[in-house]
Amino acid sequence: MNEAGARVAVVVPAAGRGERLGGGVPKALRPLGGRPMLVHAVQALSAAELVSQIVVAAPPTLVEVVSRLLGPDVRVLPGGAERVDSVRGALRALDDDIRVVLVHDAARPLTPPSLVDAVARAVLGGHPAVIPVLPLADTVKEVDADGRVLRTPPRGGLRAVQTPQGFRREVLEAAYASQDGDQPAVTDDAGLVERLGVPVATIPGADEAFKVTRPADLMFAEALLARRPLAESGRSS
Repeated sequence: MNEAGARVAVVVPAAGRGERLGGGVPKALRPLGGRPMLVHAVQALSAAELVSQIVVAAPPTLVEVVSRLLGPDVRVLPGGAERVDSVRGALRALDDDIRVVLVHDAARPLTPPSLVDAVARAVLGGHPAVIPVLPLADTVKEVDADGRVLRTPPRGGLRAVQTPQGFRREVLEAAYASQDGDQPAVTDDAGLVERLGVPVATIPGADEAFKVTRPADLMFAEALLARRPLAESGRSS
């Protein structure tokens, strides 16, 4: 690809309920350090040097609330019933001259801007699809429906996948155009791209880009945020 001046956008699907985290509000709006997780996530995206547009898919009944939280520079639209619906709708809302699209989880609020730029730079450098990954610390077992172990995959070839995941726009649009209800569900956008036979490259992820899914994750995020400098965390005295 390697287009000088190619514009980069980030799509943030944030319409999920996040029932495992609890709290009675959509997961993206759970407070972290006194502000919704989504605000932290978007702040990191805005701080990335290469990002020029951000589109957030919010819970349909909370679009105005989220718009006020994020400000006029972020486009907020109603999300869909499923994550794929939210991303598909956000893709249609991108500016026409966007050439690279990143998709980022709102539940990764502490992702460093440097990782966002690293993913975008890798796509701009020629890769059609790029994902940040980390080596696994735990042994992984494949089990059957009854919980019996089927096999133990070699850990050396396994990676934990993070976001943002980056794609050439036409690649991601083709992946979503080919998705239908008869196909097995995938848990990330790169999985859809893989079905097209498009190679997906990896770059090193970041420890701070972990996903807040359960209450213990939120406690860990609070602890990390408390150790950040005030200017970096966005808090005022």
